[in-house]
Amino acid sequence: MTFNPLQERGIPLDKQLRNWRELNVTPTDPDHADPYTRCRIITMNGIEVEAILFSHQLARHCPDLELKQHLARVRYIEAQQQKVVNWLLPGLASVLETTIAYEQVAVDLTAWVARMEPDPYLQQAYQFGVLEDFDHLYRYANLYEMIEHRKAEKIVDNLTEVMPGRPTYLHHRDPVDNVREPYDKSSAAPISKLHALTIMSAEQQTMNFYMNVGPTYMEPIARQLYQEIGLIEEEHVTHYESLVDPGESWWEMLLNHEYNECYLYHSFMETESDPKVKNIWELHLNMELEHLRLAAELFKKHDGRDPEQVCAPELPQPVTFEPNKAYLRELIATQIDYTTLGTGYVQDAHERFEKMQEALMGGEKAPSERVIDDNRAKSGEEYRLQTEGDHPVHSLQMQR
Repeated sequence: MTFNPLQERGIPLDKQLRNWRELNVTPTDPDHADPYTRCRIITMNGIEVEAILFSHQLARHCPDLELKQHLARVRYIEAQQQKVVNWLLPGLASVLETTIAYEQVAVDLTAWVARMEPDPYLQQAYQFGVLEDFDHLYRYANLYEMIEHRKAEKIVDNLTEVMPGRPTYLHHRDPVDNVREPYDKSSAAPISKLHALTIMSAEQQTMNFYMNVGPTYMEPIARQLYQEIGLIEEEHVTHYESLVDPGESWWEMLLNHEYNECYLYHSFMETESDPKVKNIWELHLNMELEHLRLAAELFKKHDGRDPEQVCAPELPQPVTFEPNKAYLRELIATQIDYTTLGTGYVQDAHERFEKMQEALMGGEKAPSERVIDDNRAKSGEEYRLQTEGDHPVHSLQMQR
């Protein structure tokens, strides 16, 4: 059955405010919840945070008092949605356990988007980024074993493998080489716009999370690893946000944001295994349908166009969290040695890349390399979860 959110009516805005009792949702059980339920929660938190930050930026550039007041009303509801979504995460989970879940999101969401993306240039951007997040998962899993004495399969189950991707120390590039070419708003497929917004939002919340939780650790190697990967997440936000056409008007961007929220809440409502969480996705979808309707009215008024000219006439197939093991192994085997040059990709280190490496490393091993050495020394061997056999790159197979 097709679903066109532009033709649906949701809950009127003045009926969307919730009280403390309604906001006080029961968190998921960290020991029994589906790992992909947690991934959906983390994804939607990132989407809601982006909606709030975007609305604030729009308000700061809007001279019209009445429009600013309208944005504030919708934004307050988005803030309530964000609190409900993020508060579904269990307080029992450690910061490092949540970090590993964030990286599972980055791996399986970005891999799924890469598989579904119709534009070859955009697809390459997702393929490039996912090999780096895949390696971050491996580094944090080793830190987790070393300082919490637990194994990451407790968090990722057997849904996502844990082994080296593109080595993290090779992710540090000259900033100019992190900027990509944007899609063309007039010719890009609607799904491409939704993909770009989704992955940008997911990476942005990861960047923000690491910026804030990194210094809460006492262990020097943990503080250093969060600092290193936090810098790479900044690179990733630059990488993904540059895919969005800056020629879109504020009202077109607002429309795309609201449409994307409808798309993701609908996707997760369709695929959620936890009935209580599914009810939240359904409630929030019905709220977002009204936010989309209001954004469409603003778009028609200020851009003078119909929303159907820029949005898909029906929702694409649902965004789905599922294992991507074979796909990721293929990317590792064929693209692990890629880096960026300008807005493209090369397989050889170049002068600008080498200068950045030299300036940042200062002749020392990066924390991401030292955490593996330290865990080998402490645990007897590094941590991996290789459910599909040996690593596809011979030089990165397990050292015993």
